[in-house]
Amino acid sequence: MLTYPEIDPVAVAIGPLKIHWYGLMYLAGFAAAWWLAMRRAQKPWSPVIKSEVEDLILFCAIGVVIGGRVGYMFFYNFSELVAHPLSLFKVWEGGMSFHGGLIGVMLAATIYARKIGTTFPTLIDFVAPLVPIGLGLGRIGNFIGQELWGRETDGPWGMVFPRDPELLVRHPSQLYQAFLEGLVLFVVLWIYSSKPRPRLAVGGLFILLYGIFRFLVEFVRQPDVGIEVMFGWMTRGQLLCLPMIAAGIILMVWSYRTQPVPEGRGQKQEKQGAARGSSGAAKSATKNAAKSGAK
Repeated sequence: MLTYPEIDPVAVAIGPLKIHWYGLMYLAGFAAAWWLAMRRAQKPWSPVIKSEVEDLILFCAIGVVIGGRVGYMFFYNFSELVAHPLSLFKVWEGGMSFHGGLIGVMLAATIYARKIGTTFPTLIDFVAPLVPIGLGLGRIGNFIGQELWGRETDGPWGMVFPRDPELLVRHPSQLYQAFLEGLVLFVVLWIYSSKPRPRLAVGGLFILLYGIFRFLVEFVRQPDVGIEVMFGWMTRGQLLCLPMIAAGIILMVWSYRTQPVPEGRGQKQEKQGAARGSSGAAKSATKNAAKSGAK
């Protein structure tokens, strides 16, 4: 059995103000996404230019927070939401949902795509590889905060979480998710998206792999209290992952069969510049020819 490395969930305390590691992980995730986006925005096929990255991250951060909170209350705590609607705003009590955050990011990307004059599919392919680092850091925050732990195990890698009222030896499922949904998903997506792909192929691969990884880890993750397990084994998280897996497969097939590789902003600007140059040269040649004829 492994020993849980007790870490105070509160990273910094200044009087009544307490900053938790989980919140810092969110900030670190957004910072990592900004840094990665700045690097990727330098590519000529990127749909986003460097001056637009900060606003993009801001839009997505708002989508993550609002969508994550609304999704948690809707998917996992709907009875509380109906009974006490204002509980939606009690964010200090915890409760965020990946699936809700995903919907929030998609809505934010839709709005921002219109703002910069690109399309949602093209922008979501740009955003998808930026997400896994934040997901992995968030799971590490769950681990430090001793929440969302795994089911009981007799494996040598199990550990006792001091805040667990039953003090059982459990799977450190937060770390499994950090590894699969964070590190593995990032490496696969970053390499796959390192060159232009058909529209929505990157986004499709993201939701496909996330759905598979989350579905698998749910077998060793402790189900949320009060959430019914379907068929005696399927958790709410697995139920929400099934449409993701199906949608990911459909998007990947549809993308490679029907969708072109989109041009980036840099490529379009180069073509426009070349077209203007050709047009200017043609006009200059016409003028010269006219002058020669006049002589």
